[in-house]
Amino acid sequence: MKQHVQRVITGVCAIGVTLSLGIAAAPAIAADDDYEVLVVGETLGFRHSHIDDTTNAIIALGEQNGFSVDVWDPPQGNSPGQPALTLASSPFTTAADLSKYATIIFASPVDATNNLDPNRPRLLNDTELAAFQGYIRGGGGYVGLHAATDSMHTVPWYSELTGGSARFRNHPAQQTATMRVESPGHPSTTMLPAEWVRFDEWYNFTANPREDVHVLITLDESTYNPGSGAMGADHPLAWCHNFEGGRSWYEGAGHTDASWSDPLFLSHVLGGIEWTAGIVEGGGDCVTFGEVDKLVTGLAGDSQKNTQLGGDVTAYLETAEAAADAGDHAAAIAVLNQAWAKAHGIQDDTLVEKIGDLIEWQEALVS
Repeated sequence: MKQHVQRVITGVCAIGVTLSLGIAAAPAIAADDDYEVLVVGETLGFRHSHIDDTTNAIIALGEQNGFSVDVWDPPQGNSPGQPALTLASSPFTTAADLSKYATIIFASPVDATNNLDPNRPRLLNDTELAAFQGYIRGGGGYVGLHAATDSMHTVPWYSELTGGSARFRNHPAQQTATMRVESPGHPSTTMLPAEWVRFDEWYNFTANPREDVHVLITLDESTYNPGSGAMGADHPLAWCHNFEGGRSWYEGAGHTDASWSDPLFLSHVLGGIEWTAGIVEGGGDCVTFGEVDKLVTGLAGDSQKNTQLGGDVTAYLETAEAAADAGDHAAAIAVLNQAWAKAHGIQDDTLVEKIGDLIEWQEALVS
């Protein structure tokens, strides 16, 4: 099975203060960095105060962990942007131009398109959106932070990228709540306690994304007042998935400025950045049963033999998913091992690997 790398964050607060006081009017780039990321904070609607803190925290993380950071956050209307940090022009020109970035981080770039007016300017225009789509389909990474789900409401593709078409609906007053880690083996969650108590602004979403994503963290609504948009017993908050050749990771918390000086929260976000950038792997790499089902369907018609084996694998997957949903992860692993053995007969390395990811995901839940 795949292995993952875990890093612990220290000293981010001090570095963030230094950056906020001393950065020149240019992107942060160091000669010995291993890879580059892009932070998008451009705002056409309500501007979250955490955007500046988030940007500086990610720059500090990059200095500590071997990546450089470009920023796209120009002044727009009433939004001050980050003129001392932003690139001079939009980086969303072509997919080839964006390919320099291992991942692109959307730091609450609200664009006020939640009125669904197709004529309202959105975060990315048609040309920029096409470049971004090409980037993702070419294997790029996406990190969505907090109000990243409150942008480009008129672009269904973006809703699917962020995960399961779950868009920001509303939120109650900021308060303390308990987050429950649902996938403890992922590189972005291995450092977290099983029950993580935090003060933040807790989003309710327009849809439950579970069927389309690998849920990392849920909210326990019994520990706080979720307000009129309550999602009930199943309230995903952080998730990830493999999407159109790229990698997508989303965390709905992080509204409070204090989040961006919290070492544990930053370690969690760093795990998301590094996973989407392809630097770390593990915990099933955000696999879902639906993702594997689609692979089997695509291969089953190749031959009579594959049709038979594909039917067997599908049946095993259905049984394993039912066991996993019931919380019997040991039983799910036993059935998945049978599916894995059958998949070798189809002779498709990707299918074998993805079933292996399902097994690794379930093993983390058993342990």
